[in-house]
Amino acid sequence: MSLKYFRWCSMLLLFIILALLVVAYSLSVGELKISLLRMPSIFLHGNNSPEYTILTQIRLPRILLGLSVGGALSLSGVILQGIYRNPLVEPYTLGISGGAALGVAIAVVLGLQKIAGSAALPLFGFIGALTAVILVYLLSIRQGKIMIQKMVLIGVMISFIASSGMMFLMATTNTENLHGIVFWVMGSLDESNFALVKFVIILSVFCLFVTYFFTQPLNALRLGEEKARYLGMNTDLTVKILFVITSLLTGVCVSLVGVIGFVGLVIPHILRYLVGSDFRILLISSFIGGGTFLVFCDTIARTIISPNELPVGVITGMVGGIVFIMVLSRSGDRSVIGK
Repeated sequence: MSLKYFRWCSMLLLFIILALLVVAYSLSVGELKISLLRMPSIFLHGNNSPEYTILTQIRLPRILLGLSVGGALSLSGVILQGIYRNPLVEPYTLGISGGAALGVAIAVVLGLQKIAGSAALPLFGFIGALTAVILVYLLSIRQGKIMIQKMVLIGVMISFIASSGMMFLMATTNTENLHGIVFWVMGSLDESNFALVKFVIILSVFCLFVTYFFTQPLNALRLGEEKARYLGMNTDLTVKILFVITSLLTGVCVSLVGVIGFVGLVIPHILRYLVGSDFRILLISSFIGGGTFLVFCDTIARTIISPNELPVGVITGMVGGIVFIMVLSRSGDRSVIGK
């Protein structure tokens, strides 16, 4: 085994151990603290105990959702940064979050929760995200080819338009609706429907598997579109497929948990600094790192002012921004956004 592959395996093992430690800590803390030493006994023999209910019905689904959503957002971020060769691109840059937020705001203002139940917000959030994705895609095509840089600009403009529409609704609705919109926009992993949690887990892992068929084109795109074509890569097809994958992942995540920023922007930068720019290791590392980061931030959000709970988006923004600035300042001439 070469030194490079040994280093990759070592880093991957380290990330997995860190993820397990964060998961164990998140399971143990809360209003009811549960010792890690007692957990095996609770899972095996404590079917009727309050601790078993808390672990299996509340904390574990929340942790699994955090791992899958954080992994999906970070995976989407690293792919989009690779496609556009732009360090500031993240899943929300393309207007997906703005469209989802506008869809949820419309559902809240129209009172559709009373008609469609708890599924109204995720459904309209996904419809809004899907609408934004379709608009960005259609407006970015010229003569059958996707104009990559044009797509970024269109995504930013659609995001601004959607945000303005949402603020209009917030300014004209009542206080109760306003509170619901604001809390959803800030993000939360408090999802009680375990079927939705399983769906996100399966989708995120499946998309991670599919993206590994595109590691060569992604590595080639680091050199630019023209050079990638000279190397025999079908860049147009690659961009279209990866755009659909990242849009699907982001749309589902945003519609389910709200707008959770910084995960898709900060984690890929930090992991690129730690493991390098080769997508063979960067994809899986970003997925694990994003999931670990989101679970850690959610643990802080639900315990720092216990029994009350902060929106997880507040913590991801604060922690992610501080960590990113620290890494950037310590990197010296070696850029964390290098291609």
